[in-house]
Amino acid sequence: MNKINPGLHQQPLSITNANTKPKSKPIQGESFKTVFENVSNEGVKVSKHAQKRMEERNIQISEKQWEQIEQKMTEAKEKGVTDSAVVLSDAILLASTKNETIITAMDRQEATGHLFTNVNGTIVL
Repeated sequence: MNKINPGLHQQPLSITNANTKPKSKPIQGESFKTVFENVSNEGVKVSKHAQKRMEERNIQISEKQWEQIEQKMTEAKEKGVTDSAVVLSDAILLASTKNETIITAMDRQEATGHLFTNVNGTIVL
């Protein structure tokens, strides 16, 4: 006969970090894999460094462009790309497709003449 200690009960698994928050609370008994996929499928994150650079350089990216960036980064990740340069008409973003994170940003004029290393894929929008 199994006895259940009324003082102990299972809590639903919840994963959060500084950059993401679950869209909904996990349901009791939901698997870790399901919870992890829900949390990690929330789109592209922007590092604090990249956010600061975008503000300093007045780089504006529309919601439609973010959707395109997210889609292309997912495609690149599926093809094995881990680090990419995302080339927009007026900016270049360096991104970790592996971590789905924008690492830094610069305007096109500033990027002229720069050499980008440790990039194994380029996304041109």
